[in-house]
Amino acid sequence: MPELARMARTELATAARLARWAGGGPGTPALTGILPEPVVLAAAEELGLTAGQVRAAWDRARLAGLVELHDGAARPGWRLRAWDDDDTAVLRGWVALFDAWSLAHPFLPGHATGPDPALVAEVVEAAPQLMSLLHLSNGPVPIDALLDLLRQRVAELRTERHEPPAEGMSDPLPALLDWTLDAAALVGALRPRDPQRPDEVVLTALGSWAVWVKLEQICVAAQGPEGHMEQSASTMLRACAGLSPGPARTEYRAWLAARPVAPAVAELLDTARGDDALLRGLAFEALRVVGDAAEPAVRAVVEEPVLRPYAVLWLAELEGGDPDDATALLTREEATWLWVDTAAAVADHGEGHLLVSHLETAVQGSVRGLLQEVRDVGHPRTVHVLVALAAVHPDPALAKQMRRAAFQVHTGEA
Repeated sequence: MPELARMARTELATAARLARWAGGGPGTPALTGILPEPVVLAAAEELGLTAGQVRAAWDRARLAGLVELHDGAARPGWRLRAWDDDDTAVLRGWVALFDAWSLAHPFLPGHATGPDPALVAEVVEAAPQLMSLLHLSNGPVPIDALLDLLRQRVAELRTERHEPPAEGMSDPLPALLDWTLDAAALVGALRPRDPQRPDEVVLTALGSWAVWVKLEQICVAAQGPEGHMEQSASTMLRACAGLSPGPARTEYRAWLAARPVAPAVAELLDTARGDDALLRGLAFEALRVVGDAAEPAVRAVVEEPVLRPYAVLWLAELEGGDPDDATALLTREEATWLWVDTAAAVADHGEGHLLVSHLETAVQGSVRGLLQEVRDVGHPRTVHVLVALAAVHPDPALAKQMRRAAFQVHTGEA
């Protein structure tokens, strides 16, 4: 663990430097989270970086949770505060960057007629299978083998969604695979290609560890809910994801009974700070089982942007408020952020029709209004949600609007 954390700190060293600089006051981003040009130039001069390096480091700092944005101001994230002392926080920060590789290094076609955004999204969705093959091979893997697997996985995804096969005079998948591998290398998951063997790729120690952890989580979650009271909060919550509310609450109670209340609540909140929106929602469901004993800890996190919407609703419900009325306690921006977060959970773990139905829960009165506010809210999963919605929405015109909005966010045009 210490050696892996050392590697992660090295990968994120520039991002951590920029996060500390920004958190000290001079680095004030726009409401969209993008650094204004004067701030980029000031950071470049003070930190001895190029403007391009500053922009890349800023993206990494946001994706790794090293900075948080509140009302257009940057402040140190909880991972940055624990950066020097907590190896686990460092590794989780790097894994968050690894999971968001497609946002850290977005695909930018060299001409206007690049691949359809839906195909790019399918390649992103297929990437875990590519990483799993690299991990299980325990050594270099030919790029041709990865390309064959990518073609197979994209075809399966299109079949599952009842979409026609990708058509066109040119085959975009080799270029998209190159982008995937290059982006994975840039975040530290793949070794740079050996000039002597350019047609092979291999995972780094960090990349192999991250894939192993994810495979282990999948295997543990597949064992069913019984016997998870000795497992971590994230493992227990994943096991409960497919349960109905009653059995899930039984599992939460068993897990809580096996440990003191304060550490259990702290672990649930720490899990809620992670990158999986489904676990965030389930963590607060488990905190409802805790009840009054969790109130001080939940109040203490109410100003953390990622947890605030959940904490406000949780506290309102604890005080006896109507859950339907509690949403009025959120600002429009917070309600939209919560909508995107919930949509990300549905996109990752639910079915397409549920994602379409989720549109009806938005506070905006129209899809056009929703898309405008979603673009501005700055949720890190916005592109993923919009592309997933476009892939399943039955209205071609609305799907086109969603793809356009996703591309604008993806390229920073929003």
